[in-house]
Parts: sequence; C-alpha cells; structure tokens
Amino acid sequence: MSETQQCTLPMYDGAKLRTASIRLRIVRRFSQFIMLALLGQWWFYGIFRCPFLVPYVSCQNCPVITCHGRIVTMFWGFWLLLPVSALLFGRALCGWGCPGGLLNQMIGMMAPFKLRVRNTFTRLAPSGKYLGLAVALFCYYILAQPRVDVPIRIGEFFPSVLLTFEHANLEWLVRTFFVLAFLGLGLIAANAWCRFACPGGGLLELLRHLSLFRFYKTSKCNDCNQCLDICPMGTRPNEANCTSCGDCREVCPSDAIVFGRRK
Repeated sequence: MSETQQCTLPMYDGAKLRTASIRLRIVRRFSQFIMLALLGQWWFYGIFRCPFLVPYVSCQNCPVITCHGRIVTMFWGFWLLLPVSALLFGRALCGWGCPGGLLNQMIGMMAPFKLRVRNTFTRLAPSGKYLGLAVALFCYYILAQPRVDVPIRIGEFFPSVLLTFEHANLEWLVRTFFVLAFLGLGLIAANAWCRFACPGGGLLELLRHLSLFRFYKTSKCNDCNQCLDICPMGTRPNEANCTSCGDCREVCPSDAIVFGRRK
C-alpha cells in the first residue's frame, strides 16, 4: 500500500473514544442512581416485605392498598417495560435502570473473584437465570402464587421487617434467604445474582436476541478480550449476560465495539 493510500484510511482516535465512553459511563451512573431513588425502596420491599413468593405480580390480591409497589405495577404498567425494553435494547434495563443491578455492581467491586474468564463454568452458570425464571413461573402458575406471609406495614420500618420474618411461612423464608444468599455470594463472586440467578434477567436474556439496538462487535474485533477484562458481568458485547452498559468501548484497542442495529 502506498503512502498516499495509507493517508486516506480512517484513523482510530482513541482519545476521542475514551472521552465519549467516559461521558456514556457518567450518563449510565446518573440513570442508575435516578432509578435507585425512584424504585430502590420498591426493590427492597419486594425482598423483605411482599407477602407473595413472586413479588409485585399479584398486587390486586394484596390487602395493603397503600403499598407503593402496588401503585407502580397496577397503574403505571411497569411490567410492560420489561418486554418493550428488551425488544428495543436487550438487557439494557439491567445495566441502566435496575436498582438491584446497581447494588450488585457496587458489591461486586469488593469481590475477589470477578470471573472474567471464558471457561466451562462461566459458560454454563448463567443458565441458572433460566432456572430462576422457571421456579418463578412454577410458583405463579402451578402453585397459584400463594400468599405465604402477613403483609405487616405498621410501626417503624425495621421492626415491622422483623415481624414479617417472624410470621412468614417456610416457603417465604426459603425464597428470601435464597435471594440474600446470592447477594452475599456477590461479595465473593462479582454480580452473582444478576449473572447466575435473577429470574427477571433470565426473561430479558431470552428476549435479548430479538432486540433492535445493542452493543456488538464488528469485523475489526481481534479477540483480545480486553472488553471481557473490564466487563462487570464478565462477558463480551452481544454475548450472554451483556447488559449494553457500554463500559467496554473505552478499552477496545481496535474500535470494534459499536452501538446500533446490527445488520
């Protein structure tokens, strides 16, 4: 190739890309904290206070009409956001809006095992989300979504949480301690709940393949895996567990990661 031809090739501007990636990360963090302020308490109540095995899908049968989760799910059409967001942007809701996702990422920063490798375990373990989704569907459709706790919402907040545990059935306790165990596991293996157990993540993962817009690798990718080394979910763009956070663009030496509609 002549010197003249070389000068006509598009050049990779790493500094410009890093600046854009940093801005994207700031916007994502802002989005996450806004959603934490709006839905963080709702996410917390779903674990510790909702009397049903599958939180916030049977609000019409709950006697607590003042529950903010009831207002969100019954009048805002919140659950419609899950399939719509997945069909548009894949699992972006996990990386940009879920308060639980933010909490797991913050916990995962302290985890000694990031699991950012490609081996048999990291390929098979994410299938646990589908098992979690199957269990949730079993509880809702087969067990008829039983109310296995007394919805206590009187007195001060934390004392009423303790009362909830005292009056809960065994099924509710098993469900709750299972979730807490995986959150605790996140202190050892980064983002264990989001990567290996979340039923909502399992549903979004199934729909992710149909999404219109996503981060994906182009033909420039040389499989250096630098994106894998930085990803909080231990994956690569448009592969299993990708939440379209965009953090990987900053470190790609080939400018091979783009966002848009894949041809």
